[in-house]
Amino acid sequence: MTCWRVRPDGLDLAVKVHPRARRPALGGLSPDGAALRVAVAEVPEDGRANRAVCTAVARALGLANSAVEVLHGAGSRQKTLRVTGDPASLAPLLEKLIA
Repeated sequence: MTCWRVRPDGLDLAVKVHPRARRPALGGLSPDGAALRVAVAEVPEDGRANRAVCTAVARALGLANSAVEVLHGAGSRQKTLRVTGDPASLAPLLEKLIA
């Protein structure tokens, strides 16, 4: 089971966000296996945690911050991110994050 769906211009990535984390971290699957876990230190106010999640995912994949955006779930811990780029090169990077 993967937590992303391939699109022609990139992929959609399901994430579970943990705001106000003591230690920011990215990797592994959520307990149900349906989303990538992302912990950020920012609070979920004024979109700060959303921006931090997008930045963390972009850095982990070696992309510009503008290549990752929140597609669904801006006010929820369960989010879908749109990652723009070559899906063939992004999938192996995501496999490493999940492992």
